[in-house]
Amino acid sequence: MKQALQLKLGQQLTLTPQLQQAIKLLQLSTLDLQQTISETLESNPLLDEEELVSEPIDDGVRESVDFSDSVSEEIPGTELQVDAAWEDVMPSAAPPSSGAGAGSDDLAFAERDSLPETLQSHLLWQLNLTRFSETDHAIALAFIDAVDSEGRLTQSPEQIHAGLALDDVELDEVMAVLHRLQHFEPTGVFATDLRECLLIQLRQMSAETPHRDTAGLLVLRHIEQIPVADPKNLARRMRTTPDDILGALTLIRTLNPTPGSTVATEATEYIVPDVFVKRIEGKWRVELNPDIAPKLRINDHYADLLSAGSTSDRDYARTSMQEAKWFIKSLMSRNETLLKVASSIVQHQRAFLDHGEEAMRPLILADIAGEVDLHESTVSRATTRKYMHTPRGIYELKYFFSSHVATTEGGECSSTAIKALIKRIVAAENPQKPWSDAKLCNLLADEGVVVARRTVAKYREQMNIGPSNERKRYI
Repeated sequence: MKQALQLKLGQQLTLTPQLQQAIKLLQLSTLDLQQTISETLESNPLLDEEELVSEPIDDGVRESVDFSDSVSEEIPGTELQVDAAWEDVMPSAAPPSSGAGAGSDDLAFAERDSLPETLQSHLLWQLNLTRFSETDHAIALAFIDAVDSEGRLTQSPEQIHAGLALDDVELDEVMAVLHRLQHFEPTGVFATDLRECLLIQLRQMSAETPHRDTAGLLVLRHIEQIPVADPKNLARRMRTTPDDILGALTLIRTLNPTPGSTVATEATEYIVPDVFVKRIEGKWRVELNPDIAPKLRINDHYADLLSAGSTSDRDYARTSMQEAKWFIKSLMSRNETLLKVASSIVQHQRAFLDHGEEAMRPLILADIAGEVDLHESTVSRATTRKYMHTPRGIYELKYFFSSHVATTEGGECSSTAIKALIKRIVAAENPQKPWSDAKLCNLLADEGVVVARRTVAKYREQMNIGPSNERKRYI
C-alpha cells in the first residue's frame, strides 16, 4: 500500500459558537429569553445589568421605525304531554351536606388559593367538605378520577363499580354516590353524555322556572332535533303551544354543555409583546418593547480585579469577557433582526391596521426575507412566538402571513381577508334561511373574490362555523 498526499478544494458551512448563540436567542420567546438572560447573569461575573433601561440601543440598532400613511321536516318520536315525567329519568337527591369528611385536611384553604385550580382539585375540595362514609368517599374518588376536562364521565357507573373491587358494594350504592356528586359545582358535572348534562342543570333549577318542564322533555326526547327543529312541529308533537316551545328552547340555550371548562385547567400564561405599533401624528410607529430584556454591560471593575490576579484568574477573566461580549452582541443582533422584520410586516399590512382583517394583504416569508436581506428560515425564527401589540389587539407575527388568492380584478387577496369576509356575511344572514356554501361563493364573487366551494367550506370549518343546516335557527 502506497501513502500519498492529496489537495482538495471545497466549500463547507460551519456554524461558529457566536452564530449558534445568535440563532438560539433569536428563536426564543420573550419568557424564555428573560430566563436565559437571568441564567447568564448568574454564571458570568463580568456581565452586569444596567439600572437605566431607557437608553438607546447601541451599534446602530434602531428602537423605532415610522411609516407614512398609504395605503321542515316531521320529527319522529312518541307524542308526549308536557309534565314533569322527565325528572324520573334523573332522580333528585339531597344536596351534599357540609361537614368534616374523610381527608378533609388534605387540601387546606391556603393551598387551594395559592395553587392553579384544576377541575379535579375543585371537585376534591368539595368532596372534602361533604359528609361521606369511608366506602362512599372511595367511590367518590373513583368518579372524580374518571371526569375529563369538560366535566364528563369517561367511564360508566357500571365500569366504575366493577373497578372498585369491593365485594360488599352494590351498584345501587355507587349510583347513590353519583347522584350526590351531581350536585357539585359547576352544575352539570359527572354526566355520561350531553343529554344527562343538560338534564342535571335543568333539574337543579327552581320548579317555578318558566318552561323548565318543557325544556326537560325536549332534552330527554328530542335533543338531536333541538338545533334544527321547527318549533311548530315540536309543539304539535308535544301537544303544547309554540310559545312554550320557544321559551323552552331559549332556556336550553342558557345551559352549559361543557361545565368543566368553566374551571381553569392550567395556569394562565400571559403574553408579553415584543414590539409595539402605535399611530402617532398620522404615521405608524414600530418600537421594541424595552421591558422584554434588561440592558447589559461589562463590569469593568471586576474585570480589572481579575486581570491583576494570578494566571488562572487572568485566563478566567479573558474567557468570561469574550463570552459576555458575544452574548451582548447576540442580543443586539436579535433586537435588530426583530425590529427589521416587524417593521417590514407593518409596512405591508398598514391596510389591516387601518381597516381590519378584511384589508389584510397576502404575505409570505419570502417577501419579508427579500426586503430585509435575510434567509427565510431566519424570518421564520424571528416571527415564531413573537408578538406585536397593535391598536386592534395582540397578534403573533406569523398571523400576518397568509396565502394568495386571485380576485376577479386581477389582484390578490389573502386567506385571512377571505375568512373575515365569510364571517361578516354569515353574521348578517337570516338565521332562519342561512346561506349554503355555494351561495357564499356567489356572495364572495360579488365582493370581487372568486374561490371554490370547497375552499369556502375549508375556511368555514377553520373558523368553527357550522354548515347551513346547523346554523338554521327558528328563534
